[in-house]
Amino acid sequence: MGILQRYIIEELLKVFFLALVSLTALLLFIGLGQQAIREGLGFVPLLKAIPYLLPNALRFAIPGTILFAVCNVYGRVSASNELTAIKAAGISPISLIAPGLILALILSLVCVWLNDVAVSWGHMGLRHVVMQSIDDIAYSVLRTKKSFYSDKFSILVKDVEGDLLIRPEITMTKSGDQGMVTISAATAKLESDPLHKRVMVTLTDSRIHSTGPEGQLFEHPGSFVTSIPLEDPTAVEGIRDASHQPMRRIPVWQAKMKSYHHQVSQVLAAKGAACLVTGQSPSIDDPSWLYWTNEQQWSKVQISRLKTEPHRRWANGFSCLCFTLLGIPLAIRQRSNDFITSFFTAFLPVLLLYYPLMALGVDRAKDGDWPAAMVWLGNVVVIAVGGWLLHRTMKN
Repeated sequence: MGILQRYIIEELLKVFFLALVSLTALLLFIGLGQQAIREGLGFVPLLKAIPYLLPNALRFAIPGTILFAVCNVYGRVSASNELTAIKAAGISPISLIAPGLILALILSLVCVWLNDVAVSWGHMGLRHVVMQSIDDIAYSVLRTKKSFYSDKFSILVKDVEGDLLIRPEITMTKSGDQGMVTISAATAKLESDPLHKRVMVTLTDSRIHSTGPEGQLFEHPGSFVTSIPLEDPTAVEGIRDASHQPMRRIPVWQAKMKSYHHQVSQVLAAKGAACLVTGQSPSIDDPSWLYWTNEQQWSKVQISRLKTEPHRRWANGFSCLCFTLLGIPLAIRQRSNDFITSFFTAFLPVLLLYYPLMALGVDRAKDGDWPAAMVWLGNVVVIAVGGWLLHRTMKN
């Protein structure tokens, strides 16, 4: 590496790391605030969540930071006529541009890895933190609002004394088309069991009413312990986490999802055949038929999502290279020491072109309307525009 290349790399890295620390801290703070509001996490759980939120903050911070760095450095180099000087010395300007592109390529590969880690390890770890604290979250909300609602269960209480729920009424949805369970008791205590992904409930003088095909009603005087599952058991264990798997395991989960979709289709076919035998038609109001119809549609969409997910992670990662290829020629053409103006001049087409096209490609591909490779639409457009600008800049 020559003196000029080392000079450009050193300048880029100084600006990059300084901006990266600031932007990552800001995004991490926003992420922690969102989790505190959405999940009701306390101070200690929020501290535990920091390692799992950090990859997510970095994958969003790095592309914007490298764009800011190249606009800063190449705008300053152009404004001070350094490019003109090296051209006069018979040195090609590409020798100054290549280090920025190589650095962006390396950061793109790092961002692909961060996208994979954030969506898989980060998501699972954050959910584990929430599961560990689900009882604390429920107690905190119940003390103030006397009611707690989640997608798995809800609780209404008359009062809360310490860790004792007074006159609670707990409602939870059973898996599949099995209906609901309503529990009322004199008192109850909650204790999270993150290892088995459930909440243990100790009831006193309870009354349990189960609806569905095998509805039951029974009373249990004295102490009784039951559990509330925090995940729906399905035909394939953990299938609802399929899109949050590491990329190396996605092909396996694609096969599992296709198998589950086939099982659901067989259940619907059997129900349809039974209706034909009895001379009836499937009713859209039938909870069982509605559940399995929804599962069939859901599993079909999940197969498309699994096809899309690797493309999305790679395309997101390589936004670093796309932004750099666009930012360098725009900064050179600006010929200004005002790096803020250069940055926003480059960020505007990113905002108007890259992110809308990326979102459009991801949404359509996940729905199965477009091929999964259309996720790269935003990258291709930005690379085409950036390449054309770079060619014109070098030519002039």
